[in-house]
Amino acid sequence: MSFMKSILASTAAVALTAAAAWAEPAVIFDLGGKFDKSFNEAAFNGAKRWAEETGGTFREIEMQSEAQREQALRRFAETGANPIVTTGFAFATPVGNVAPDYPDTKFVNIDGWLPEIPANVLMIGFQEHQGSYLVGQLAAMASESGTVGFIGGMDIPLIRHFGCGYAQGAKSVNPNVTVVANMTGTTPAAWNDPVTGSELTKAQISQGADVIYAAAGGTGIGVLQTAADEGVLSIGVDSNQNYLHPGKVLTSMLKRVDVAVYNSMKEGTALETGTAMVLGLAEEGVGYAVDENNESLLSEEMIATVEASKAAIIAGDLEVVAYYANDSCPVLDF
Repeated sequence: MSFMKSILASTAAVALTAAAAWAEPAVIFDLGGKFDKSFNEAAFNGAKRWAEETGGTFREIEMQSEAQREQALRRFAETGANPIVTTGFAFATPVGNVAPDYPDTKFVNIDGWLPEIPANVLMIGFQEHQGSYLVGQLAAMASESGTVGFIGGMDIPLIRHFGCGYAQGAKSVNPNVTVVANMTGTTPAAWNDPVTGSELTKAQISQGADVIYAAAGGTGIGVLQTAADEGVLSIGVDSNQNYLHPGKVLTSMLKRVDVAVYNSMKEGTALETGTAMVLGLAEEGVGYAVDENNESLLSEEMIATVEASKAAIIAGDLEVVAYYANDSCPVLDF
């Protein structure tokens, strides 16, 4: 079964068989830690699900500094871990450097990009702007002030990609909506700075924002907390963060990093590599969360609007402009 078919397959439990060629996989979590309640934690949840369903075990490490990336990759490869799954764009170059030295080991990088992909590497990306478009629509429909906010983590094209989709979605339902955008910083520390996230949230509230979307890893915890404390709505990211502040998180933009990690481990040494894949709404790689914690915040009209947009995007009738297309956003200045 191909990786793409695995993404679309049911989530029924799988079992290891004598015929399966399994090696112990490894996951390397990026800065921010595996319990950031966002990107890294989604990866951990995917690995944990694989372990629970198969009875297998996996190796893991959390990065403490950028300098550890290549060292961790080589350590796992030399001790026989296979596949080795890495989280975050910053791992792309180290993976590209290390993988050719271990041709019998499969490597996966989530969120990164390489101009030339080694034969034993799989790059997995997401259509974050598609999911962000949907939550942008919800934000604009929920806003009473006509101003919504976006707080990103590290100022990189990937995070601008989120913000651009969000602004397009907001303006699609209210062309006069104001979108206030801030980035937390320009270094990896921006992923784990809830204090600055809180300060930026207060600043955006002072500018009238009453719904604020955080795409900032662990920093977003400060955004969601402060929004709840100040009586405005927030939007979570990557993992379903609705439960963190029930009734105060409008929704969460789901980025199924957990599914990507789970299926990488499930495929094991049979994983198809030497290529890249991008998962969007059509592949259920992104979406928005509705559960008992936020369903009272979403009207039937709001749900109908985003479901119609989702269907149009999947059908190719609605194109959400990607920030990557020209390194700019038609409706938002960062």
